[in-house]
Amino acid sequence: MVSESRTRWQNTTHDWASSVDGEHLAQIRRRPTEFAPGGSLYLILEVIAYPVDEAESTADGCCVVTLHVDGSVSVTDNGRGTDTRYDDSGQPIKKPVMATRDLRFFDFPDAQLLSDGHPRRGMSVVAALSDWLVHANRRSNGARTQRYENGVPVTDLIQIHADGTTGTTVHFLPNDAMRGPLAVEAAQMRQLAVFPNLKVEIITETSVAFSRSCFVPRTFQSLSDGMPHPRSRELPLGVRHEVPPAGREGCADDF
Repeated sequence: MVSESRTRWQNTTHDWASSVDGEHLAQIRRRPTEFAPGGSLYLILEVIAYPVDEAESTADGCCVVTLHVDGSVSVTDNGRGTDTRYDDSGQPIKKPVMATRDLRFFDFPDAQLLSDGHPRRGMSVVAALSDWLVHANRRSNGARTQRYENGVPVTDLIQIHADGTTGTTVHFLPNDAMRGPLAVEAAQMRQLAVFPNLKVEIITETSVAFSRSCFVPRTFQSLSDGMPHPRSRELPLGVRHEVPPAGREGCADDF
């Protein structure tokens, strides 16, 4: 474990100096239609944009989007996980992607468009416009989860079981202003979730009953609440749709 002062860490996508930017989050909540013009669908695409980034470097990414019956959404990917470092006191510090602005996009709406044609703003928009969000993060240097409410962390980083795999799960409940008809979102997702290097699987829960018939790649972790691996628990019964990478064969079941 390498520890160092966070003042020495270079800012690339987010500012390491602070874990929460309260005014930034309040700005988003004051102007939700400006920063999330497509409602819940827009928020989902903001989350998927990060696995898309990862897949560009690996050329072989996968993620699972689950539209839950309670209106919440979870996005699980097989990337490297969110950058987590140790400060000079030995405490783990996760890159503040949820509660601070994305330096690349938030103030630069022309920098990148999402697949729905709206500007990419960053993950903080998702957190700020969700009643709650749980970010579970599995890195080579450990696995941890943290809960946010209206963008503000309400727990510390909580260590969860590490099994040697990497990736993230972002599970969030969009606030009332963001939520729309679930079936419409699923149909739109199938049209918009097409990316060159990322396979997206969309699962729409159809019942609160549980069944193992719903496929999730074995290396994906159900991390939202520190739950065990999908192969050791039952998964929500749902309708499954696979969106393979554009112009590529789908990725294998095992990574």
